[in-house]
Amino acid sequence: MDLKRVVVTGLGAITPLGNDVDTTWTNAINGVSGAGPITHFDASKFKTQFACEVKDFNPADHFDRRKARTLDLYAQYALVAAEQAIADSGIEDDKNLNKDRVGVIVAAGIGGLHTFEEEAGYYEVNKDAGPKYNPFFIPKMIADIASGHISMQYGYHGPNFGTVSACASSNNAIIDAFDLIRLGKADVIVTGGAEAAIFPAGVGGFNSMHALSTRNDSPETASRPFSKSRDGFVMGEGSVVLILEELEHAKARGAKIYAEVAGGGLSADAYHLTATHPEGLGAILAMRNALEDANMKPEDIDYINVHGTSTPVGDISEVKAIKEVFGDHVYDLNISSTKSMTGHLLGATGALEAMFSVKAVMNDIVPPTINHAEDDQDEEIDYSINFTFNKAQERPVRAALSNSFGFGGHNATVIVKKYEE
Repeated sequence: MDLKRVVVTGLGAITPLGNDVDTTWTNAINGVSGAGPITHFDASKFKTQFACEVKDFNPADHFDRRKARTLDLYAQYALVAAEQAIADSGIEDDKNLNKDRVGVIVAAGIGGLHTFEEEAGYYEVNKDAGPKYNPFFIPKMIADIASGHISMQYGYHGPNFGTVSACASSNNAIIDAFDLIRLGKADVIVTGGAEAAIFPAGVGGFNSMHALSTRNDSPETASRPFSKSRDGFVMGEGSVVLILEELEHAKARGAKIYAEVAGGGLSADAYHLTATHPEGLGAILAMRNALEDANMKPEDIDYINVHGTSTPVGDISEVKAIKEVFGDHVYDLNISSTKSMTGHLLGATGALEAMFSVKAVMNDIVPPTINHAEDDQDEEIDYSINFTFNKAQERPVRAALSNSFGFGGHNATVIVKKYEE
């Protein structure tokens, strides 16, 4: 069967770098760090006392008090990012829009962790009086509920679910949306990811795994992918939503088209609970599957937005995988880890980095990997590769590849390219 073409027609973002797409992108291009001391709770007794939080977000600006009580923070972020993306796309202005063919697939790696934490604490305090839980506890906590809220708000009756594959979750969501549209099962899908886990259980849990940076004296420089002194990732939060649309549907309503989704690749490491395969075998397979799906050669890619979490093992294995897939072309690529600025948004990180990839393709500019010093080089990393250290670089970007890898060995790779008739 002939597969339909899928394009990006809308973007929305609530991130540590800004509460809209333009601010987020401008700060990324300028190498701004979103890290700072944690404000969501008193972290003074935690090993890690900083994160990349969303700033100046007031739920009262977006929801009435009754509505806000039904929404975990991660779902609030998702609804606001979705509102931005839907408005940006203009689909609600289309009088012929068939809402039975508009879907929502928004991912979360964890979901309503803060809600769970609050309810667990309430039980401990009140357990002698018997169990008594908030009736919104379960619908606030579950990881699929952001998609449900978005569909209810706009009346979208198409495919509706959430994807959960840890830090690969929102790349999985984008690939699912892409597949459903190109198979003709939907015309438009609101997709992306959301996460809000910068609370005691999230920070304490990752601290106990020794996964987070503990550079409390310099939060803004703590995320330093591909540097020898890297000591773990920095937690981030927020939501990014993309509107994916079948090409002819977009053209018929006169939509602006940002980029085309070219392909997606999936794989499993089948190796370790939390660590990537040391030789990057799963990452290799995901990237090769994405290139095959897109009917593209390695030489067709100009930019890779890497998973690049700033962990000792993960950064090395991803570089090995990229060298294996791209061969000598690796030295003609630009590579960058935008997590050096945004932190790691867990289940939302793929959507954020897909957005950065779309913007790179649109604007022919690659955002930087910040916080690298020439005297901080790891002997296991090939610095002949252009990691776009510290400063954005202008260059033609015909196509960009974005990697996301999650605990459990989940790997998901998305490719976007310039739209051409």
